[in-house]
Amino acid sequence: MSERADRSGNRELRARFDDVYGQYQQLRSGLDTLQTRLAELRVTRRSADGQVTATVGAQGRLLGVELTPAVYRDRDAGALGRKITETIQDAAEAAADATRDLVAETMPAGSGSADFLRTGDFGTLLGRADAVLGRGEGPA
Repeated sequence: MSERADRSGNRELRARFDDVYGQYQQLRSGLDTLQTRLAELRVTRRSADGQVTATVGAQGRLLGVELTPAVYRDRDAGALGRKITETIQDAAEAAADATRDLVAETMPAGSGSADFLRTGDFGTLLGRADAVLGRGEGPA
């Protein structure tokens, strides 16, 4: 009788393991795709007057700035500097939004990854792990 119960328990444990491993494989595949999509992400923004164009990558790193010849008509270097800076910041903010959206599409709900990208708070990233480990911190 106890051998039968052990076999039944082993089958249930094996089925649970297979389910969890399948979920892991699916997540891993999704992460590979996410990594590729993030590496390819480019966001371009133009200044309101169209004189400055900035392109950034997923992490907001500047990839390029283009200026139209019209920027040379106004000899205010300070204004041009502010316009370039604002355009780059707009592109970086848009890239952060796009990155969060891509991560939210890939990661399981409640993983904390998207919240971490929004807030930079490691507590949101680690909260679920803490809860799973039984520390009682973060969401259940």
